Amino acid sequence: MGEIVASDDEMTVMDMEASLEHLSRGTVRHVDALLIVAEPYYRALETAARTVPLARGLGIERIYAIANKIRNAEDEKAVTDYCRTHDLEIIATIPFDEKVTTADRAGRSILDAAPDSHLVREVTALAGKLLEKLSEGSSSATVNKEPLAGEASGRC
Repeated sequence: MGEIVASDDEMTVMDMEASLEHLSRGTVRHVDALLIVAEPYYRALETAARTVPLARGLGIERIYAIANKIRNAEDEKAVTDYCRTHDLEIIATIPFDEKVTTADRAGRSILDAAPDSHLVREVTALAGKLLEKLSEGSSSATVNKEPLAGEASGRC
């Protein structure tokens, strides 16, 4: 993956398969940050918890969780409590949105199908937060902060 990762003045975001294989093989060792998508289901949270020590073992210092598919306060509490007990900072909370499923069935990105949705606003805010986190203590990298329509997979 080292040849895919952007140069110092660019940012590359990769949506990888939900699996620990990328960590066990060390294919993510060149990343500046790892975003772990944590959904409010037991197995998803257990996978997130197993991911953290593997990532730290590879020397990845910036590890953040994204609380995903949050439908209500109970879902949010489940992810928040789990991440807190596993020393995992939540960088964003993304709501469940049926528009994602509708867009995916139509073969469209959520950015194109519902650009003004709450979910798109939260993902856009996530991009800004990630840029802030990455710029803390690093050189002045120039990064295009505008999301590209149709570029996101829409999977949430």
